Amino acid sequence: MTTVSRSRLKHKSHAVSDGPDRAPARSMLRAVGLTNEDMDKPFVAVGNLASDVTPCNVHLTRLADKVKEGVRAAKSVPFMFGTITVSDGISMGTEGMKASLVSREVIADSIETITFAESMDGLIVVAACDKNMPGAMMAMARLNVPALFVYGGAILPGQYNGEDVNIQDMYEAVGAYSQGKMTLDDLLGMERAACPGEGACAGMFTANTMASAIEAMGMSVPGAASIPAVDPRGEEVARSAGQLLFHLLEQDVKPRDVMTRDAFENAVMVVLAMGGSTNAVLHLLAIAHEAGVPLDIEDFDRLSRRTPYLTDLRPGGKFVMSDLDKTGGVPVVMNELLNAGLLHGDALTVTGKTVEENLAAFDSAPDGRVVYPISSPRSPTGGLVILKGNLAPEGAVMKVAGAKHLKHSGPARVFDGERAAFRAVTNGEIKPGDVLVLRYEGPKGGPGMQEMLAVTGAIMGQGLGDNVLLMTDGRFSGATHGPMIGHVAPEAAVGGPIALIRNGDTVTMDVESRHLNVDVPQDELERRRSQWTPPPPHYTTGVMAKYAKLVSTASRGAVTT
Repeated sequence: MTTVSRSRLKHKSHAVSDGPDRAPARSMLRAVGLTNEDMDKPFVAVGNLASDVTPCNVHLTRLADKVKEGVRAAKSVPFMFGTITVSDGISMGTEGMKASLVSREVIADSIETITFAESMDGLIVVAACDKNMPGAMMAMARLNVPALFVYGGAILPGQYNGEDVNIQDMYEAVGAYSQGKMTLDDLLGMERAACPGEGACAGMFTANTMASAIEAMGMSVPGAASIPAVDPRGEEVARSAGQLLFHLLEQDVKPRDVMTRDAFENAVMVVLAMGGSTNAVLHLLAIAHEAGVPLDIEDFDRLSRRTPYLTDLRPGGKFVMSDLDKTGGVPVVMNELLNAGLLHGDALTVTGKTVEENLAAFDSAPDGRVVYPISSPRSPTGGLVILKGNLAPEGAVMKVAGAKHLKHSGPARVFDGERAAFRAVTNGEIKPGDVLVLRYEGPKGGPGMQEMLAVTGAIMGQGLGDNVLLMTDGRFSGATHGPMIGHVAPEAAVGGPIALIRNGDTVTMDVESRHLNVDVPQDELERRRSQWTPPPPHYTTGVMAKYAKLVSTASRGAVTT
């Protein structure tokens, strides 16, 4: 590789560091520690999403410091800055949960703002929770300066009564306790054990889903997505990011060179093969939008029909991310897909190599327990499907990974909001065969499209997962499993058909035909529509009100640009 003069790598930062007229700016830069030599080096922004509000991010400064070491070793200058994160697991089931998806946009905007404002030549983001990961990728796509992502890693499972437990078990335990199927002592005992330390939620929930997708997309170090948060290898990966970023600067490789249509298809297929979170649909659509890549909700279903489901990871299976790491990590899954001719092996990655070249360095084979060989998959099709019908003209998302309940017809039980539905479930008011309809929880209606893990966990904890269907214009935690349909679009707040359902209407879902319908004649639906009026907004000022005014439909990623 030809070495380029470092001063020529200052594609953006020359605007603040070069020439007599920039003496005031250089004076301020000296105050934060820069030397004469530093002024001629590339400036690299290091986004650090460390926060005490969640175990997912509490340790990230340790990794961000290693990134800074790596940047300095690569003869560049790191500038660390912070931005927000929120904890879905803590705010779940509260009004605060509505801010979760809003935070994705705030994170993307803030990373974009500082990297743009300070004329940074490159960007490395260290993140580890559900919304700050896609938020980081959205910012990278917008900025299009050399960039890469460093994942903070997953939490290890806890131990209770000799069994592995994690946050998914806690939400289902609440449902079990509400029905007298678990004692208070056991509930509190599990509470003390389920989250043993730092790291993102353990299963193939949203954080690990997005880490896997970002690796498959080629925007992070190969093999890094599965490394546990407490593993010292994570620090090695963080330090190596500085040298990788310098190579990207030398070659002038930008995110949009990596984040192509083929890269997004690779990411989608890995999510499908691993039984990933329904949130991946929302986030990958949003990232693709910012990258200017044509990706539609129908692409997920098209790819799902030919992508085998290969992993036995929670919530649709038995194992967690640290178990996948012991078998070789995401590259094991990717190699199976590549060898079957499914992945785009010639897609470029941040290593400067193609996907196929990166995977050649990993020789681990499926163990048949955590990762199944493609010759005998858990299912011949992927873990997510897109349903359409008179209830979801724009589409709805359902996770089928590990699910047996793939067809349902029953009476609607309609709730205008999540808390009322939760009370009905925990009070034992929901009966086998019912269809819970949770509406006015969409991007505009919530606003914020809050997750429904409290409700879905309660349903599963009561043993109703095989005979109750839930559908919502909101969304689900990656820990959700069972017959749950989210992202129903158009949403109720804009007059989508979900707003027209009444108690007792028969709702029918069929995965094989990809249908989601209400058995009500079209003329009756139109009559109801003529009587429908939009509800008043929940918020009229502040960030929630601004978000509700700007946000698009879920079928396009709920973006605000």
